[in-house]
Amino acid sequence: MTYDLLRGLHILAVIAWMAGLLYLPRLFAYHTQAQAGSEMDVTFQTMERKLYRIIMNPAMVAAWIFGVALIWFDGTSRGWDFLAQPWMIAKLAGVLFLTYWHHFLGRARAMFAEGRNTRSNRFWRMTNELPFLAAIVMVLAVTTEFGSR
Repeated sequence: MTYDLLRGLHILAVIAWMAGLLYLPRLFAYHTQAQAGSEMDVTFQTMERKLYRIIMNPAMVAAWIFGVALIWFDGTSRGWDFLAQPWMIAKLAGVLFLTYWHHFLGRARAMFAEGRNTRSNRFWRMTNELPFLAAIVMVLAVTTEFGSR
């Protein structure tokens, strides 16, 4: 029962985190079109700050905590061999990428707040899908356990 609870909480945290990782670049794409110092610029800054600090940061921390707890639970009950499986390596690589991307977006948010954005609307629209592509690989890796059968 503990494992199922941890897994459920992990999934919920990941859903919230992914929502932010997908939405923040879209906000940036629209923000690039706002005049610096305008009411729209201030509105976007407020939306971006609240999304990042109130939703994304806690969700990322929760996803990490529950994910590490799941690894600990599995490792202590079934052994640690699964950490060397290709599917788990792919999952962990995806987690590292999403964590990097989260912090990249945080730095970009700070640049927008300082009025120093250097990226285009096109850049933000193009990179908007990167977290989803990573999620596809991660979910398929875990659900099919590729490379271990």
